[in-house]
Amino acid sequence: MSSHSPVDPTGQQVMLSSGAVTARIAQVGAALRGLAVDGTDLVAGYPDGVKAPGASGIVLVPWPNRVRDGRWSHNGGEQQLPISEPKFRNASHGLLRFTPYDIEQTDAAATLRAKIFPQNGYPFALDTAVTYALTDDGIRVTHSIRNVGADPAPVAVGTHPYLAVGDADPAEITVAGTGTTWIETDERMLPIAEHPVGEATDLRAGRALGAGFMDRCYANLTRDADGLARTTLTAPDGRATTLWQGEGLDYTHIFITDGYPGRSHAIAIEPMSAPADAFNSGRGLRTIAAGDELTFEWGVVRAA
Repeated sequence: MSSHSPVDPTGQQVMLSSGAVTARIAQVGAALRGLAVDGTDLVAGYPDGVKAPGASGIVLVPWPNRVRDGRWSHNGGEQQLPISEPKFRNASHGLLRFTPYDIEQTDAAATLRAKIFPQNGYPFALDTAVTYALTDDGIRVTHSIRNVGADPAPVAVGTHPYLAVGDADPAEITVAGTGTTWIETDERMLPIAEHPVGEATDLRAGRALGAGFMDRCYANLTRDADGLARTTLTAPDGRATTLWQGEGLDYTHIFITDGYPGRSHAIAIEPMSAPADAFNSGRGLRTIAAGDELTFEWGVVRAA
């Protein structure tokens, strides 16, 4: 009998290394599943042999988050996407979550590419690419999306990394973000209203979120002089991890779960170009003309 080694659900593993910085990228979903500086984890990893838990690290394209009932209209015609979140009857997290990307790799950088072909609910053709490049203190991520079809294509993008501050207990980590408004959702996690941040939702001065559940999108981000919006997780001993968002990534979704393997709970900081249900609201949605391309950048660094 021949030996059999089961395939890893996340596909080929891409290992990057430069100086004190290492990263691990999964082929499926082009997912960032590990990042460390001087041996200190900035991204929460997970065991081999399982699919990415809670969409860990995956690229969300051509939409992040949810589309209500999977339905939206384009040029007067109704589109119906597959329902990938049966619990809430939504289409969730785009079309490439379980797609194996093509990989081009050097020691310190990798570009992963995948195509979206016209299909039920999304009749457009896109070439997508994600480049992960190590820096002195972390990683820079560049998304490019080119419309290779004949018609203008509506697009949004996001990612779903779970951050860490080494071995610090997530329940004791302080989260500081720059959102000045937050988006209220209904029982299906779809937007119903937007509010200025208040005592219970304002993260600008930093807040210990504890071990409770959170699934909240922040908008109207305040950017630093360099044009970046930053969310920082700080441990009690002063160590810190920062996720920065470049131009066009105008929303930060924070998701806290107790269902992450090997951890009491985990904190996802999701940079997005549009909030939930953008295909219906139009908010944050970009339209790429035939032959044109969009790019977005974000990254994770050791802040202290």
